[in-house]
Amino acid sequence: MINIHPSLLPAFPGLEAWKQALDAGVSETGCTVHFVDEGMDTGPMILQESVPVLADDTAESLHARIQVLERQLYPAAIRKLIGAGN
Repeated sequence: MINIHPSLLPAFPGLEAWKQALDAGVSETGCTVHFVDEGMDTGPMILQESVPVLADDTAESLHARIQVLERQLYPAAIRKLIGAGN
């Protein structure tokens, strides 16, 4: 089983990771596709991509940019796992 999480794991596991990133004042965040294990967002990483955190970002604008990236990264991770596109 795989999952996509809206942060650069291992940073900001759990809920509303984009808000956690804003609160922490980081300059970038992103999303991670990872295998699911018994922990919370602790499984081995498959793919990861970053997005900048902009000075005028709100939780909503940052989350929206991460979601665009998620829609690209998840299919890429599936292709990687099945060996397509090599």
